[in-house]
Amino acid sequence: MLKQVRQAALPIVFAMSPCAAVVHAASLPSRPILTLEAARKVAGAAEAKAEAEGWPCVISVVDGDGLPIILERMDNAAVLAGVDLAPGKARTAALFRRESGVLEDAINSGKRPAVATARGFVLMRGGVPIVLDDQVVGAIGVSSDTPDHDEVIAKTGTAALSR
Repeated sequence: MLKQVRQAALPIVFAMSPCAAVVHAASLPSRPILTLEAARKVAGAAEAKAEAEGWPCVISVVDGDGLPIILERMDNAAVLAGVDLAPGKARTAALFRRESGVLEDAINSGKRPAVATARGFVLMRGGVPIVLDDQVVGAIGVSSDTPDHDEVIAKTGTAALSR
């Protein structure tokens, strides 16, 4: 008898499963994502600014989870370590949901020296979140010759999505 009940109940379970999945999926929040096309637009605008100013650099664009989408090293990039720094700055900005320079300021001002213990992050200027519909969907990280240039290039890249 038990065997028959299991066989009879099996089609009911399978029949109900898709409906249950649809109900649960409909109640989950959604968020915009940074597409490859949008990441290319950000990187392209940043590269154009760097080229126009004569500031060769490394540019990295990551998604909202800090995972890489684009890494570009311009010819004659000023800082060889930029290949590691730019993606780290982008990842930091994406995961902290703020500019990496804010974290650098917190350390340097003495207001939040504990930030320096955040292992695996680059707490230097040049990482800027990419925000769409009030949500961080990614970030850009730049490593050029100076921190100020890094920020200018990165902010130019993020501004490209609002045009």
